[in-house]
Amino acid sequence: MKEVLSAKEIKRNEAIFELFRGEQDLIEDLKLARKAYHDPMLKLCIMSEEELTHIFGDLDSYIPLHEDLVRRLEEATTPDGLVGEIGQILVKWLPRLHGYKGYCSHQLAAKALLDQKKQDPRVQDFLQRCLESPFSRKLDLWSFLDIPRSRLVKYPLLLKEILRHTPKDHPDAYTLAEAICIIQGVLSDINIKKGESECQYYIDKLEYLDEKQRDPRIETSKTLLCHGELRNKSGTKLYVFLFQDILILTRPVTRNERHCYQVYRQPIPMQDLVLDDLQDGDVKMGGSFRGAFTNSDKAKNIFRVRFQDPTHGQSHTLQTTDIFHKQQWLNCIRTAMLAYQQITSTAELKELPGVDEECEENSPPAESFKIKRRSTVSEILTVEADNNNGSECSLVTEMADASSTQTGPRRISFEHRSKSKTLPCSKRKETFV
Repeated sequence: MKEVLSAKEIKRNEAIFELFRGEQDLIEDLKLARKAYHDPMLKLCIMSEEELTHIFGDLDSYIPLHEDLVRRLEEATTPDGLVGEIGQILVKWLPRLHGYKGYCSHQLAAKALLDQKKQDPRVQDFLQRCLESPFSRKLDLWSFLDIPRSRLVKYPLLLKEILRHTPKDHPDAYTLAEAICIIQGVLSDINIKKGESECQYYIDKLEYLDEKQRDPRIETSKTLLCHGELRNKSGTKLYVFLFQDILILTRPVTRNERHCYQVYRQPIPMQDLVLDDLQDGDVKMGGSFRGAFTNSDKAKNIFRVRFQDPTHGQSHTLQTTDIFHKQQWLNCIRTAMLAYQQITSTAELKELPGVDEECEENSPPAESFKIKRRSTVSEILTVEADNNNGSECSLVTEMADASSTQTGPRRISFEHRSKSKTLPCSKRKETFV
């Protein structure tokens, strides 16, 4: 062992140990979820085996996966506690995290069932006793079930920290950059799968009062761009969904203990959608217009969505909880409208007969005629309502969480997608789950 380690070497080994210790903690928590929650509830018949499988998924199957990484890191550690090369270990191991696609995409449905089962006094009593026990560390069951997802989003940060303290001439300098590229790709794929699953989850919960409300664009949607709770002009709470091709207003209802969304009025296809940004005081939530009431009666944080042709359906004046969420909704809808317009323009251009030949005939031989098109918009905003009339917002790119007060959104997360600067993946975009 070297008599004296440089500050950079010490920092590198500390960062590697943080990765190693995090894997050990994850394994312990996965085992605890089975031992302290799943097995007792099954044995005491608090939940059926089918319900527990729906909530816990295949959580046990990931324990050997993380135990394998721990074993590999231990083998790479010298007797004096220093770690040599880990880049190749991670390059070979990280692709196996694709196995989390199914688990992460199923989380929305799993949490919905868990929340429903909490209404059962026996379930509530058992979970409360667990929460008060020392082993829980004051974490509820869902916190344990969500630990794998929260671990996934930490890998890029952990690897970047190790790389930051790795000398440029170290063999890991290149392989760690490759490993970062791999995990970003894995997370991007998981995000896509999770998004498609979430989209289908809400589509299945839509309830139609009139067959005319059904639209094939709803059933074929693969992306849910934006959703959350808003109020209309009469003060009624609505839950609004913005899919890539259509906007749907709904009213949350419960049918035989099943929560669903009753479609309200006629859905507005993106091709017919008009968005109006209204100023504070333009409309009173009750139908009266500016000047008819005092300032205290006038609505704030409002916007309107409507059909281009008024005969196709009525307009809807919607109110958000604050100016921040109003701007997020406006940005999301405008982005969706722009993306649709660009796709439509491109499709129409391709249908023009003989464009290339005509251009060649009318242009000088030395010049070429090129049609340039703006790139599609890649930033999509998501707004999810919580039980406190707040909402969760995320800009699809690198994620960080922040907590807000009870009067505002309960959690706001942003994901920022940017081009990686690492050597092997200069064109890869970062995406966190």
